Amino acid sequence: MEQEKDNFWLYIGALIVAVIIGVFLLKSREMESAGFSSGYQENRGSVEKQIQNSKAK
Repeated sequence: MEQEKDNFWLYIGALIVAVIIGVFLLKSREMESAGFSSGYQENRGSVEKQIQNSKAK
């Protein structure tokens, strides 16, 4: 009986670790396919242009 209880928590721990790893893998693929970093640079550039245009007026 003691051995079964130990295996139960081992399975629960392994499941939690697997879910956390899966979430991180999916999140990294999502950011990669969405082009997050390139989109950030484009938005930053357009904001800077708008600020310069408003200062010039």
